[in-house]
Amino acid sequence: MTTLSETVLVPGEPAGLPGDFVSPAPARAVALFTDGGGSSRQSPRDRRVAAELREAGCGTLLVDLLGESEDGAGPRPAERHLDIPLLAGRLVAAIDWLATWSHGRGLPVILCGAGTGAAAALVAAADRPERVLTVICRGGRPELAGAALERVRTPVLLIAGGYDTEVLRASHGAARRLRAPHTLHVVPGATHLFEEPGALEEVADTARLWCERHLPDPG
Repeated sequence: MTTLSETVLVPGEPAGLPGDFVSPAPARAVALFTDGGGSSRQSPRDRRVAAELREAGCGTLLVDLLGESEDGAGPRPAERHLDIPLLAGRLVAAIDWLATWSHGRGLPVILCGAGTGAAAALVAAADRPERVLTVICRGGRPELAGAALERVRTPVLLIAGGYDTEVLRASHGAARRLRAPHTLHVVPGATHLFEEPGALEEVADTARLWCERHLPDPG
């Protein structure tokens, strides 16, 4: 199987969104990853889950929605990563760009969000229901999607660690508001970053199985 690998610059503010694209050829979908803020596209957790999704036949695009000067590492306020409308708008722009890009044209999009990126993914899914196949929220803050939760029409997988009380509470609250099909998967004994032995592997396996259930049949 041929594997494509490319560093891309997704059109968007402030000067384009850097991303890393890796994909089997042909791909059945493109999984678009974002953490929102506080963790870049170099996140080992994102990369572990992305590798598993490629085993299911998905291309993966890991993108930074915030530049270095916006995510708290530079002079701009750290609260930038809590600006869900800003993050969601940039994610929608990435979805629209994928629809025209040669490696993403015609493929459904899987949104994989962690932290505040989970809320942005849910808002983007509500705004682009015809493009988004499913949403995976890992250790996320889905409640920050607000009123968009009721507008989501694509299936949603919420993943939380059993000891991550804040995310568990947020995920239960979001699940009560979702009208789309959804599942909350709790990883027993895991904390927020899934650093415990076997925890991240369970996250990756769960995400892959979820995607395999929702991917279109190979052509």
